[in-house]
Amino acid sequence: MTVATELLTDAFGRVKEAVHEAVSGLDPEQLCFRADSRANSIAWLVWHLTRIQDDHICDMADMAQAWTELGWAERFGLPFPVEAHGYGHTSQQVAAVRGLTAEQLLGYHDDVHDRTVAYLAGPGGHHLDRIVDSRWDPPVTAAVRLVSVIADDLQHAGQAALVRGLLQRHH
Repeated sequence: MTVATELLTDAFGRVKEAVHEAVSGLDPEQLCFRADSRANSIAWLVWHLTRIQDDHICDMADMAQAWTELGWAERFGLPFPVEAHGYGHTSQQVAAVRGLTAEQLLGYHDDVHDRTVAYLAGPGGHHLDRIVDSRWDPPVTAAVRLVSVIADDLQHAGQAALVRGLLQRHH
């Protein structure tokens, strides 16, 4: 592993830790708590950040997503198209992410994390300068995409931690 892949692996490990801290020990009702009718729930935030990581890593690795390949879409049973990942969701769509357990959210996240670490340890981690999206100027490299996913994931994991804190004060 190169220093860059070690750093990226460590950063994704920190995402996993933050997700576990935000979700562990909560029941389905607590996971869908929203501070107000337009706020995101812990369940939606964790589902969304994991879907984005799954989508982006699998796109770069040219492999099927854990969401579909490992049956998470069926286990979650959400009322969205299978390719949905939450980007641009309305308040009503956020509210539809309910009835999920901590075990489901963490199981899916852990599977995606394991695939991410395997991608970084394999050939993907050795080609961080590869262009993965030429629609931007400058074109997006694998390294830049990975940092973007980490930044987005950590932001949403922090939001989930905030919601957990509000929930604990609310009850």
